[in-house]
Amino acid sequence: MAMASTSSCSSRPPLLHPASRTPNPSRLPPLVSRASSSPRPLLLSFAPPARGRFRAAAVQQSDFEDGEEEWDGEVEEEYYREEEEVEEGEEMDVEAMEEEARAAAADLAARLDRELRVDGDVREKRRTMRDKTSTSKHIPDNNLPKVAIIGRPNVGKSALFNRLVGSNRAIVVDEPGVTRDRLYGRSYWGDQEFMVIDTGGVITLSKSQAGVMEELAITTTVGMDGIPLASREAAIARMPSMIEKQAVAAVEEATVLLFLVDGQAGLVAADIEIADWLRRNFSHKCIILAVNKCESPKKGQMQALEFWSLGFTPVSISAITGTGTGELLDMVCSELKNFEGLEGLDDVEEDENRVPAISIVGRPNVGKSSILNALVGEDRTIVSPVSGTTRDAIDTEFTTEDGQKFKLIDTAGIRRRAAVASAGSTTETLSVKRAFSAIRRSDVVALVVEAMACVTEQDYKIAERIEKEGKACVIVVNKWDTIPNKNNESTTHYELDVREKLRVLDWAPIVYCSAINGNSVEKIISAASLVEKERSRRLGTSILNQVVREAVAFKAPPRTRGGKRGRVYYTTQAAVRPPTFVLFVNDAKLFPEPYRRYMHKQLRSDAGFPGTPIRLLWRSRKRADKQRRKSNNTEARGSLVGASS
Repeated sequence: MAMASTSSCSSRPPLLHPASRTPNPSRLPPLVSRASSSPRPLLLSFAPPARGRFRAAAVQQSDFEDGEEEWDGEVEEEYYREEEEVEEGEEMDVEAMEEEARAAAADLAARLDRELRVDGDVREKRRTMRDKTSTSKHIPDNNLPKVAIIGRPNVGKSALFNRLVGSNRAIVVDEPGVTRDRLYGRSYWGDQEFMVIDTGGVITLSKSQAGVMEELAITTTVGMDGIPLASREAAIARMPSMIEKQAVAAVEEATVLLFLVDGQAGLVAADIEIADWLRRNFSHKCIILAVNKCESPKKGQMQALEFWSLGFTPVSISAITGTGTGELLDMVCSELKNFEGLEGLDDVEEDENRVPAISIVGRPNVGKSSILNALVGEDRTIVSPVSGTTRDAIDTEFTTEDGQKFKLIDTAGIRRRAAVASAGSTTETLSVKRAFSAIRRSDVVALVVEAMACVTEQDYKIAERIEKEGKACVIVVNKWDTIPNKNNESTTHYELDVREKLRVLDWAPIVYCSAINGNSVEKIISAASLVEKERSRRLGTSILNQVVREAVAFKAPPRTRGGKRGRVYYTTQAAVRPPTFVLFVNDAKLFPEPYRRYMHKQLRSDAGFPGTPIRLLWRSRKRADKQRRKSNNTEARGSLVGASS
């Protein structure tokens, strides 16, 4: 199914680029000839509107927003007569206003950053700064040598992963079975750079089905309403094998294997079985035995003694405190120096093109992991009807057939805050925080909704978060094949329902797909590429001011009871990602909220920006101009007094 446009609802902004659409004749600005039947170009004329047309334009305007007063034909003429009465000494300082606009946009971004900050963002920013200062940052992730951490559940693999990558990327909770998918992160030690892979705990064959369920802490009730009991049990029975499959895939692609054991628990049968499995199948790889939870160096040596029987030289470490990790990294880097995958990459120039990140978010069991697997063409993440299967935010590099690169981020399902609190699960709480962090570090958010369930209240709350974060968005209606008797009319009605329930994202394109069958999933990438470019687009100042001037000519700001009227002096785009516009006016209080919504609507209608939120900031200049003129007059009087004396 092709990506639906918004032409089905005349009150909605179009999803097409302004240059490729035909405007509504009833809304045509007075600058354009009514006799022309061809689409209007994007404001090629920068001359001021002719006054003789103001009355006709005001009379024909009839589709104002609800609650807005009808228009008087003399309003625009009075507005422009007031503009001409500006004193000659009040020339605008464009450079000062441009600088003030950038400062205002920066202040807004900082305020929203503090308001929406998620735990762990500070460490993530530090890791990003370290990535930027790395001497080998131009090397793609898939070309770096890989180090996989493997072991039984609850031995501290995720804690060691976080220690090596320098951020809280993996969820660390004192319970088994938290990590299920492969989690990748870049790590540095000296001049050596490599990828670290966190894996789920390997469940050995000696465990019974009941023991596996108990060890992985898998439930058959929470979040699985509506799923038959037989399907629940079958999905749970497959879970250990799927986790092991992800771990085996990590071991096969890694150069060095970190076999992690628990020094406090001592040697157990599962450790012996994993060691035998590694020797039988991966004896050609470098295997380093790390004994974790050895906070004391002296006690650590005693704790490591019994692990000599596994046939590897044990190294005592503590992933929490960092004890012994330096020696461990020295051993890892000594093995990676012989890695041949970096040959011929020394002279590769740094890729200046930014790789857009696309996060896939939504409620549980809407098909987020299935969409990721369908896009990359492999079982990158575990797909199961068990609610909460995905827990960490899984990053995956993806290259399209035309060579365009993206970073796909699969996230955990976001349930209602009350439901998460009532469940009392620390793991789910951290998973939701990881999902919000993924939204923050992404450029485009694919909001996935289930076709049969349509849009819920929780979907709207997630949409509000996306809009506040200023991210481009694509609404993905998954499981579209489950809708019976589909036709063009049903698609139109469905879109109207989505637009009504997701009013905050009425500018986002909609993609209908079926991840299980692989139908139309590639359109998600096409739509994401389009909206990411729009989010980074900068509109010329002259065109922007002409758009605002036409909007004011079409509908001037209302008068106050005292007879005052707002005036727009200058408009500039102060930032991108998202596009942020600053309007310098005589007094921001003279522009009520309905008029601000009107200006927002007109700017999007005439300038485009489909798929991305836009922000409008209103800055008062009247008081500043008065103070500037007063200070200038004072200085002039002082100079005259000094000259006369």
